[in-house]
Amino acid sequence: MSKKNRLILIDGSGYIFRAYYALPPMIRSDGTPVNAVYGFTNMLVKLIEDFGNEKLIVVFDAARENFRNEIYPEYKANRGETPEDLIPQFDLIKKCVECFNISQLELKGYEADDIIATFVNIAQQKNINSLIISSDKDLMQLVSDKVQMLDPMKNRKIGINEVIEKFGVGPDKVTQIQALTGDKTDNIPGAPGIGPKSATELISNFGDIENLIKNYKKIKQLRKQKIIENHKSDIRLSYKLVQLKDDVKLPVSIEEIIPYSELNNNPKVLKEFLIKQGFKTVLQRLEGNNVIFKN
Repeated sequence: MSKKNRLILIDGSGYIFRAYYALPPMIRSDGTPVNAVYGFTNMLVKLIEDFGNEKLIVVFDAARENFRNEIYPEYKANRGETPEDLIPQFDLIKKCVECFNISQLELKGYEADDIIATFVNIAQQKNINSLIISSDKDLMQLVSDKVQMLDPMKNRKIGINEVIEKFGVGPDKVTQIQALTGDKTDNIPGAPGIGPKSATELISNFGDIENLIKNYKKIKQLRKQKIIENHKSDIRLSYKLVQLKDDVKLPVSIEEIIPYSELNNNPKVLKEFLIKQGFKTVLQRLEGNNVIFKN
């Protein structure tokens, strides 16, 4: 995969929660919680160190409700309330990205995954390669010969072979599998009683969910026949929910995203932010970094 002009899409929302749960509580001098901010900041520094010559953009979810809730009001309704000490950290994390002078985007009515999917779609049309920084399995449907993922926690690249290893099918069939298995985390119903192994077998035999529903009587096991017959509407609904929207109207073009090494940064703004949070170790790490703190 060529790195010339490659687009690095950072799943900011996914990383916020992983940083929050990975680190013990931290409080700055005025009592504001900052553990997620600290974890996120370190991640951002690592990404700049690794991909500073490429186009970086951080993408966030907007408010919890989005167009999927119009399709299915119960979408993600099973999720608990956001931890109280995480709430004030969201704005600080966005401020952190701003102080590093990295492009960031969130759009009302859409999830970060939809924005990422749209960027990937546009990039492919322009023959630009993309790297998605995320461990979210929902984004695996976007993987191709021009699109890879990187799980930042495991430092593991995810390409077509890794998707096949996880789902038993290629990226183009991932949503077919998800429509059958559903997703308890997002409250997507799927076909109750159809697990990953059965879903892979069914899609391998029938090609897609519509052909499966049309020919459910040809399924050898009577139990599975009954499940597909009784849950047609759930399967079709789930398929709508798991598909990422790749035609969102974006206010930022790929051409407007400048490689980090070519930005005119203001080290003073970043230093003030890090000092205010009490992130002395991050500041020390950056002092000798000529990409971030240009002389």
